[in-house]
Amino acid sequence: MDYIQITKDNIEKEHICCAMSGKQSVMKKEWLKQRFAEGLVFYRSTERGKCFIEYIPAENAWVPIQADGYVYIDCLWVSGSLKGHGYANELLQQCVQDAKGQGRKGLCILSAEGRKREFLSDPKFMAYKGFAVADTSECGINLMYLPFEQDAEPPKFKACAKHPAVEQSGFVLYYTDQCPFTYYWVPRVEEAAREHGIPLKAVHITSKVQAQNVPAPVTTYALFKDGKFLTQSIQSDKKFLHLAGVRS
Repeated sequence: MDYIQITKDNIEKEHICCAMSGKQSVMKKEWLKQRFAEGLVFYRSTERGKCFIEYIPAENAWVPIQADGYVYIDCLWVSGSLKGHGYANELLQQCVQDAKGQGRKGLCILSAEGRKREFLSDPKFMAYKGFAVADTSECGINLMYLPFEQDAEPPKFKACAKHPAVEQSGFVLYYTDQCPFTYYWVPRVEEAAREHGIPLKAVHITSKVQAQNVPAPVTTYALFKDGKFLTQSIQSDKKFLHLAGVRS
C-alpha cells in the first residue's frame, strides 16, 4: 500500500478517511490544522477508505494521561475492504519509526478490557504487537503502551480519568471536534433530549488544557448518567433515547 502524510500544506485538497466530505470534514480538518504545530501526524493510505493512523507527542494529547516522552496514538483505523491485508501493521510501523527517530520513550494508546469497543484500539491486536497494559480506569478502559527501552517508566492516567465521575445528575456529555461524527450527532442528541424533557448537559471541549482534565479517559465522546461514566460510543438520537429509557 502507498501512503501519504496529511500536512498543513495539503490538507485542503486531501480527504481524511474518517470524514470524506461535508461539514464534518471541515470541522475535523480545522481541528487537525491547529494540532500540526504541536507535532500531530496524520498518515493515510492513498486508497479512499478508512485506513489511517493519527498520533501526537503525548504531552500534547487531548486525553488526561501522564506520559511525558511518549507518542500517543489518537486513532489507528483500518476497515471495510482494506482490512486483512497487513495495513495496520504498516501504519503502526511508520509510527514506531517516527517515534524512535524523535527519541521518544515509546507509544501509548487506549483500549478496553476484554473486548474491542467502538473508537478504541483492539486490545488483542495491540498485545500481539507487543503492547502491555500500563494503567486501567475504573470504567474498564486501559492505557496500553509499547516502551522502546525496558526501564522506561510506564505512562498512567490522571486521577480524573482513573476514577471517572461527575457530580451532576441526569446525562452529562463531554465531546471534541477530534472525531467528525460528534458534529453530526451531538446536536441531534441534544434536540432529542429537549423534546423528551431529558436532562442533558453537553460540554464542548475546545482546548488541550480542558481535554487533559476531563473526568474520563476518553475525551472525543464521554457520556455520563447520574454521575457515572456510561459510554465512549457516539450515540445516535435513537440510541440515546434508548439509554434514557424512552421506548418508541
